[in-house]
Amino acid sequence: MQPTLADIHAAANAIAGVADATPLVPSPFMGARCNGDFLLKLENMQPIGAFKLRGALNAVAGVPDAAGVTCCSTGNHGRGVAYAARQRGLRAVICMSELVPQVKVDGIRALGAEVRITGRSQDEALAESRRLVEAEGLVEISPFDDPRVIAGQGTIGLEIMSRRPDIETLLVPLSGGGLAAGVALAAKAIKPDVRVVGISMDRGAAMYQSLRAGHPVDVEEVPSLADSLGGGIGADNRLTYPMCRDLLDGTMLVTEEEIYHAMQVLYYEDRLVAEGACVVGLAAVLSGKLAPKPPVATIVTGRNLDMEVFTRVVTGQDVTLGDKIVKGQAYGT
Repeated sequence: MQPTLADIHAAANAIAGVADATPLVPSPFMGARCNGDFLLKLENMQPIGAFKLRGALNAVAGVPDAAGVTCCSTGNHGRGVAYAARQRGLRAVICMSELVPQVKVDGIRALGAEVRITGRSQDEALAESRRLVEAEGLVEISPFDDPRVIAGQGTIGLEIMSRRPDIETLLVPLSGGGLAAGVALAAKAIKPDVRVVGISMDRGAAMYQSLRAGHPVDVEEVPSLADSLGGGIGADNRLTYPMCRDLLDGTMLVTEEEIYHAMQVLYYEDRLVAEGACVVGLAAVLSGKLAPKPPVATIVTGRNLDMEVFTRVVTGQDVTLGDKIVKGQAYGT
């Protein structure tokens, strides 16, 4: 069953004191570009460096004491599950594809979880996770298509709207849809006319393509500055696809070049180290593709990025993403 606002409030209680109350701060630079307040919800300040801890804590809280857990992940969900499992003293096995940056693999292992690297897509990692459910009796924690995960991510929407009930537009990074569905559910329950826009990169945007097709579709996964937004939504998607279809007011794509520039803006103007996935909302505004009605809020979803790549971006160097080269440009030139 789809989660409800009551489920999101219950999740807020479950994560209280561990993964809640991250800062909501203004960005004067971005505010000047939308002629009103532009607010950043700093989920990169979470203990694991990403918002995924919210959903993972809420989901793992419902796992029996004797069980272990498994999941597939592009990085941050696996880190959240590993953190939550360690708190409970549970075994955790995180399944990931070869496309996941090594820094994210290392971060998960540092939390005591086992990591299985399988194939070159989220779907292949998911198949290994489900094999472990059958073979070893582990409990699967979906990175997005799970009511407790969605409810956990929805607590971000509660916090934003409780702090700023006048918010008119929410710009939400869109991948498997757990974040977008949860935030939209919470925000629209509080303020039905708030506009929620899901934004993805233009390389391998599974939910965006699925919404356009009218059903879940497969996409080719390729390297991206917004690697956290990679991966499919699953052909058997039960929750996030219909919730995103029904709750989002729009979706759009931004290019790697636009993400590159937005990472520079967030670093130089707001002094924030953040993943490429965090800045897709900024990229949509900076590129002129979106002129949101203020006050606007977006979610800085995480900081678990390859620092070598980040250094190349903020110093204006070329970045190679598989067969694509994003040409460097020094900030301000």
